Amino acid sequence: MQKTVTYFEKPGPDNTIQCLEIVKGNIDKYGYRHVIVATTSGGTGVLFAEGLKGKDINLVVVTHSYGFKEVNSTELTVEAKERILEAGAAVYTGTMITHSLETALAAKFSGVYPTLLVAQSLRRFGEGAKVCCEMTMMAADAGLVPEGEDILVVAGTGRGADTVTVIRSAASKRFLDLKVLEIAAKPRG
Repeated sequence: MQKTVTYFEKPGPDNTIQCLEIVKGNIDKYGYRHVIVATTSGGTGVLFAEGLKGKDINLVVVTHSYGFKEVNSTELTVEAKERILEAGAAVYTGTMITHSLETALAAKFSGVYPTLLVAQSLRRFGEGAKVCCEMTMMAADAGLVPEGEDILVVAGTGRGADTVTVIRSAASKRFLDLKVLEIAAKPRG
């Protein structure tokens, strides 16, 4: 099998439109049925939800967890959430696999814990690749995507999208069954 990989010179939101086009092409050519997209305030989620509207797919837009930046708050705007839902996508806001209890313990006690080691190891492939793995488990944990299927997963470095992967899904309790099958796009830097 031969497939094309896109390498972006720089990470960041300037690559978002091209990532959307890569996802559209993969859906059309390979028939993927499930897509997961990361969003913070909602711009990337809206772009993908509206850009993929009409495709026969299950689109799950995953946000930061509630209280990620500030106590009792979410970064996803109400308007963005409404637009994503109107376009037919699901929105998931839940516990981020690598930002859970261990992060609090590490900050308090200056220790290193397994989840933090996993997160740092995945970051060797890029921040977006780490987030893609994390979101796949989050969506599987929530029952929003089936386990054991090939899922198109999109994330970025900071804002926007710059990473597109194909991941065989697994719930977090079966993390070792999760497989990164392909990297369709990622930044080199």
